[in-house]
Amino acid sequence: MNKSELIDIIAERAKTTRKRAEAVVNLIFDSMTEALVKGDRIEIRGFGSFTTKNYGSYTGRNPRTGETIDVPPKKLPFFKVGKELKERVDQKPETAQPAVATAAAEPVAAATPATDKA
Repeated sequence: MNKSELIDIIAERAKTTRKRAEAVVNLIFDSMTEALVKGDRIEIRGFGSFTTKNYGSYTGRNPRTGETIDVPPKKLPFFKVGKELKERVDQKPETAQPAVATAAAEPVAAATPATDKA
């Protein structure tokens, strides 16, 4: 799923416009980004937590040339999956329960091959 697909799903389930759903998704992502930039931890119970990890500088190698380079220290986002999400993803498909019933989950008529005889 990409961001555009997420926006479409939210618009459909919330019975709102795509523009409003896009604003909500952007607000959530922007708020999460701002929190991580400040060094805050984000925890969404049952889903997981986002933190930042600090990595020190080190001497690396350019894989193309073999030249040694100094890599500066950096701070990167890190996601740790929550127990409930981990268990749901690990479930077998026949026992998995959807979080919310959707119109997309309704049975679709199976396509039958054309039986044209000339």
